[in-house]
Parts: sequence; structure tokens; C-alpha cells
Amino acid sequence: MKSTSELTDFYYKELYPSLSELEKTRLHILSQLKWYGAMGAVSFLVTVIWMGKNFGLLHPLMMGIVIGFAALASITYRFMIKGYAKDFKSKIITPLIAAIDSHLLYNPDFMISQHLFSRSSLFKHDIDRYSGNDYVKGSIEGVNLEFSDVHAEYQTKDAKGRTQWHTLFRGQFFVAEFNKHFKSRTIILPDLAEKTFGNLIGGWLQSKNMSRDDVIQLDDPEFEKKFVVYGNDPIEARYILTHSMMKRIVEFQKKISYPLFISFVHNHIHIAIATKKDLFEPAIFTSLLDYKQVMEYVSTLNNTIGLVEELKLNEKLWSKG
Repeated sequence: MKSTSELTDFYYKELYPSLSELEKTRLHILSQLKWYGAMGAVSFLVTVIWMGKNFGLLHPLMMGIVIGFAALASITYRFMIKGYAKDFKSKIITPLIAAIDSHLLYNPDFMISQHLFSRSSLFKHDIDRYSGNDYVKGSIEGVNLEFSDVHAEYQTKDAKGRTQWHTLFRGQFFVAEFNKHFKSRTIILPDLAEKTFGNLIGGWLQSKNMSRDDVIQLDDPEFEKKFVVYGNDPIEARYILTHSMMKRIVEFQKKISYPLFISFVHNHIHIAIATKKDLFEPAIFTSLLDYKQVMEYVSTLNNTIGLVEELKLNEKLWSKG
């Protein structure tokens, strides 16, 4: 697999003509957004002044106007960048993924199935709305994998019966064949309880999580500072989470700035990275030629696909038969 520096060179050298054209489109959209934004701000200000004089700023109608302006701004923004985003994914992300490995397939409008997301057992809540995009599927060094952006939500109703939507998970979701055969379920979650309350109280709270299997104690202090492990077979969990595997997971967590969730279920590893955003959407307010922006696209792809090498998933340690 190509290194990050090789992919960065490819981005600038091979994709530069397309980038230059897309940068012109981005600047044109930005100028339009500024114009529409200025007109919208003036219209909103005039409306607020008129409402204040005639009804008062606390009138219920005022809230409806605010929501209406916000919705209109969101719809206008999405409409204006739709074609630009499609061209960016076609002309930049598609060849970038092909440069990593020509056998990888990319579909910007598809996503990992809800079945696989639920099978991971990482998030214990019913899903009422599920969406996603930027789906990649293929094989790296003999390991079948797939990943995409995912947005899973659930709904509740308040005291007045109004529906409210809540994000269960938003980020990148990755599934791959694991290099060991197992029958158990092992779940690795960020250790928020211990970070917040310390070892003693945090450990007690972890053990009282009734929606999970038993807490599994491991003998890697650095790993246990960052994660809590639940499972239904402690012996098999320890076969999966060897010292080298725990070290690789800790090192991967250090490379990314987002919460990391991992599960081993049905002979597969499931990895959820809670980025809280779509990672392959084109920049609007930053130049596509900006180095920092370039590195975000390249590093995201390389880190995700590189999980095969990072966690040594290509090493066939146990028989899969």
C-alpha cells in the first residue's frame, strides 16, 4: 500500500488539473454564498425590526421565522454545493482510492448495511433512522473489508408529544475479516467512566452496565486507561486481545483525534470512529490546494485502509476453518 507521502504527491501531481478546475468552482460558489448570505442577513434584520415593533421579539411567530430562515439557508447551501461535491468525489476521491489499491470499489452514494452496523453490538439502542455515504469495499492483502460514513439516529418524544431526533453514532464505520477464528463476542469501548471518575468509581460503574456482558480485566495498564472491554468469554477475549494487539489499538487511537469503538463478533472486526462529520465532503471555506486540507483527505483514507496493516489483520494466526 502507498505511503501517505506518496498519496500526497499523487494528489498534487496527478490530480492537479482537476483540482484547479474544482478550485475555480469552489471560489464561485463561495462568492455566491457570501452574496446570498448578505441578502439573507439584511432580510432577517428587517424582519426582526418589523416584528419587534408590531408583535415583540418574544412572539411565537418570531421563533417560526428564525427556524424558517435557518431551514432556507440550509436548503440553499446543499443545493449550491451538490454538483460540486459530486464532481469532487468523481474526480478526486475515486482516483485517490484507486491509487491506494486498484481492486477497491468506491460508491459515494452507498453505505455499509444497517445489519452489519447492528451486528457489531457497539451501540445498544434501537435505530429509527439510518443513512450514510462514501462506501468502499474490496480486499487488501487478502483481507476482505468495507467501510463508509454512517449516521445512525433514534427518536424520542417530549412531554408534548413532539418528536426529537438524537444521534446514536456519526462517523466512519469499518468491517473486516479477522485473522482468528472465534465464537464469542468482545466489545471495546472508550473508558469514559474511568476518565471521569477515576479507577475505583469508574470500574464500579463499568461493572454495573446492565446492557453489556461482563467487564473483562486485562493486564495492559495503558490499554485499560483508554478502553473498557466487555465480553461473554474472558478466555477467548484474551486470545483475541494479545499484548501486541492491545498495543496496536492504543497506537492507532493515538493517531486519530476521535473516540474509537471496536468489536469482535462473528469472526469479524468492527471499528467505529466517531468523527461526527462526513469525511470526504469537499471543502468550501478552505482551498482544495491547502496542504492541511489535502492531508485530511489523504490521512483519513490511508489510516482507514491501513487498518489491515496497522492491526496485522493479514496475518493468519488461527485456522479459519
